[in-house]
Amino acid sequence: MTVLVITGTGTEVGKTVTTAAVAAAAVAAGRSVAVLKPAQTGVGPREHGDADEAARLAGAVTTLELGRYPEPLAPATAARRAGLDPVRPGAVAEAAGKLAVEHDLVLVEGAGGLLVRLDDEGGTLADVAALLDAPVLLVVAAGLGTLNTTELTARELRRRGLDLTGLVIGSWPGSADLASRCNLADLPVVAGAPLLGALPAGAGGRPPALFRSEAPGWLAPELGGTWDADAFALSWPESGASS
Repeated sequence: MTVLVITGTGTEVGKTVTTAAVAAAAVAAGRSVAVLKPAQTGVGPREHGDADEAARLAGAVTTLELGRYPEPLAPATAARRAGLDPVRPGAVAEAAGKLAVEHDLVLVEGAGGLLVRLDDEGGTLADVAALLDAPVLLVVAAGLGTLNTTELTARELRRRGLDLTGLVIGSWPGSADLASRCNLADLPVVAGAPLLGALPAGAGGRPPALFRSEAPGWLAPELGGTWDADAFALSWPESGASS
């Protein structure tokens, strides 16, 4: 796996911290990593963006943004309102391909969900994945409501013939409610893909050195970690609180 596209079921589900965790695990294994953020919205010219945050947490990674727009909107809308050129899928695929020549792993982190528009022609992160023939990692929420958005995204990926490599829960609560505990079993079923990790809530607030040391424990071996879905589910039984 040279290029991995990371998307989410929506905004604020933990895409950036998941990207950082995957990067940190890869760096710890001695791999060279690049994080590509095609379109960064909601930040000014010299402000800290998502790729910067991934690098802060993960360590020695290359970062690249292709477009930056000040308003916190969908990339196509933000570009149009700012009077700036949008980022198109072909440009993203080209940039990822160049990074892949010099890095063992390239992580392409989208904005919002899979079908958020990059340009006014309707280009999306799904088109980027298709151009790259790259697997997609889906970051999902833990609790009530996540099954619907997860299944819809997974169905769209399958409809397009794209490879959904697995799911990661972007923020697992310290005190999980019944819906969250049940979702550990239900999420892989509705997605038709394995659960490959669960990041603890607030993981991005850890000091970088601690984040890097703990990240492999949040991710399954398929993502370079040691996390085990069955063992995790047993520690959060549906019938009650963690044992």
